[in-house]
Amino acid sequence: MDNLIAKAKTSLPKSLRAGGPPPADARSFGHIPNKKLRTHLTRHSAQAAHAKALVKDAELLLETDAGGMEVEGEMDRTWRITQDEIVKEVGLEAARGRKEMVLDGGPYRSRYTRNGRHMAIVGLKGHVATFDWQTGTMHSELQLKETCRDITFLQDHSHYAVAQSKYVFIYDRDGVELHRLKAHVEPTRLEFLPFHWLLATIGNTGHLKYQDTSTGQLVADHRTKLGACTTMAQNAHNAVIHLGHQNGTVTLWTPNLPHPAVKLLAHLGPVCSVSVDPSSGGRYMSTAGEDGSVKVWDCRNWKGAVRTWNPRGGSAEVQWSQRGYLAVASGGSVNVYSRRSIYQAFPGTPPPPLYLTHPIPHRPLQSVRFCPYQDILTIGHAHGLSSILVPGSGEPNFDSAEADPFENRKARREREVKSLLDKIQPDMITLDPEFVGSLAPESKLTTGDTDVPFARLPRLNRLKVSGKADETEEVSDAEDTGKTQDREEREKRKMRGKGKSLKRYLRKQRKNVIDPKAVAIRAKLEKDRNERKKAREAAKGIAADHKPSALDRFKRTL
Repeated sequence: MDNLIAKAKTSLPKSLRAGGPPPADARSFGHIPNKKLRTHLTRHSAQAAHAKALVKDAELLLETDAGGMEVEGEMDRTWRITQDEIVKEVGLEAARGRKEMVLDGGPYRSRYTRNGRHMAIVGLKGHVATFDWQTGTMHSELQLKETCRDITFLQDHSHYAVAQSKYVFIYDRDGVELHRLKAHVEPTRLEFLPFHWLLATIGNTGHLKYQDTSTGQLVADHRTKLGACTTMAQNAHNAVIHLGHQNGTVTLWTPNLPHPAVKLLAHLGPVCSVSVDPSSGGRYMSTAGEDGSVKVWDCRNWKGAVRTWNPRGGSAEVQWSQRGYLAVASGGSVNVYSRRSIYQAFPGTPPPPLYLTHPIPHRPLQSVRFCPYQDILTIGHAHGLSSILVPGSGEPNFDSAEADPFENRKARREREVKSLLDKIQPDMITLDPEFVGSLAPESKLTTGDTDVPFARLPRLNRLKVSGKADETEEVSDAEDTGKTQDREEREKRKMRGKGKSLKRYLRKQRKNVIDPKAVAIRAKLEKDRNERKKAREAAKGIAADHKPSALDRFKRTL
């Protein structure tokens, strides 16, 4: 009884109450005649507007400030701060991201799930492992005893694909082999498109293939005609695949085009790494080549690189973070650059200002990968993997409906079913994804009021339709009518006898038919033509067996 009395006296704070007039941005439903339904929808709209305003006032999400390193003095630099100093200053939870995993069988490559909770690693000699890096829970560990080139998670950590020496294999969370994709021969790189449920692979054969993991069908098989490829990245904004080739070109591919949507000559040597910036909506792309240069490109304008510099150590590996930080691994160190210094166009080839640097003695540096929603950068090298802290590189605000780092088994299943129901078709992958749901512009071939084509309208009417008409111009009706009638008569005479479908069909049928009568008539016409030619030559006094020469032009007939 006391609990009931206490519950009755308990009230919400004033800041959380939804009373009072609805906000100005609340939606109105006055057009609905049903009073009960109108009241219900209006109440829901007012509550949603109130909740949105309260969240904005409370500033629960720091959308503009993501954190980062700042120095106090003018002579201080952020790149002078070491990892030991960063670990001492950050919290205990963030400091756990600084790890050194010493492993045999390298060099290693790593991959994270979309929520950044689970991690998969693969060694070139066949060592494969998946685990929850935050809790240290091992899911599976395999020794495949063959060459493995890449690994990627599928829709979540319950399934992952491995690019082995001959085919692509799909395993479940416990490491049980589920599928062997024989259509993907000698794969080198893997990418998974989460909103389309497509597994994209490229290999030594030079074929880019899309496999639908929900139905098991091979959606597309594109022959690049540029040889073996070992570099691939996806644009998270429009799901376009970026490939780097051995002749220095970068190509952009979609499943619905048999040829590249964009072909760019990026480097003077083979392209060793490609990455797309997710923070800018896929507008910027970075490439690294064997010629020892790193370039940043604007995907809206392919006329030239925005920024170019030559890092130490020759060829490099590049990777963008969720907040626009660019990591470049070359030689024996990893350099991180901030977005402010990269987006600005700068002439020449000086390197941009450094944000953070970390030396790694283990060579070669095989891969770099940022952890989603965390300030962690994982570097794969010959002796395992090294994870360093890059303050401000991860997105601090996550959408629990898309990628929730704290989801349980039930939430994961619901999200998987929802994403499968909302799966986007491969035909909708284009360079400009904004065309989906947009209206086509009004065609200029018709005026809109009549069915007369635009090309057959008088000059003044064409100018009016295009909005360039000069109202001072006047054309007489008699002249206009006469021109229109003459044009109609000419069109009728032109199309006379050519508009019959049967005649067109018979004409096509007669194209490849050999008729003896037609052959005899052609031979007779050719014979008559030769006789007339001989008669003209005899009249000019030219012998029958005379061969024409250049001096015949100087002969005069008397």
